[in-house]
Amino acid sequence: MTRTIRLVIGAAMCFSFSGTASATEGTTVSELISDSEAIAGSEVTVEGELVGDYGFRQDGWMWTQLNGDDYVHFPILDGGEPTGGNTGVGVRMPVELGQGLDPPGGYRNRGPIVMVTGVWKHHDPARQGESYLEATSLTIVESGRPRSQDPQWLVMLVGLGLLAGSLVLWRTSRRD
Repeated sequence: MTRTIRLVIGAAMCFSFSGTASATEGTTVSELISDSEAIAGSEVTVEGELVGDYGFRQDGWMWTQLNGDDYVHFPILDGGEPTGGNTGVGVRMPVELGQGLDPPGGYRNRGPIVMVTGVWKHHDPARQGESYLEATSLTIVESGRPRSQDPQWLVMLVGLGLLAGSLVLWRTSRRD
């Protein structure tokens, strides 16, 4: 193989790999928070779980919270390890994007995992200084689902035992 052909093939491979990498890269919630001012006004794509509530407003917009921490992919109830606090940002989207979404995440539900694309607003003066993602598109990565947690029978038995023991101590102390 001549040197020129090898260079052309090598350059083509570099361009094809770099195009693939940039197409799949996104911004994390942590980056939005830590680099908020630098990212302001940029279009970003963020993956996370919709949590809390869906606030449908009469002005045609919906507000919600997008969590983008480790618990999105490794929830504790599904065997994930505690790795710190929850990290999320506000999302403002046209009501049409929020129609038909599974219930948001909370104690009883795992919210939908979504990819949200939109413009990052840093201390938006039109919204009393709020920083948030103004969504232009939303893609569901994983549907939401109800959560269930089996009762912890050992904990309940120990608790009942302690309660019974305290009642016995209370009764004996009252006789004295």
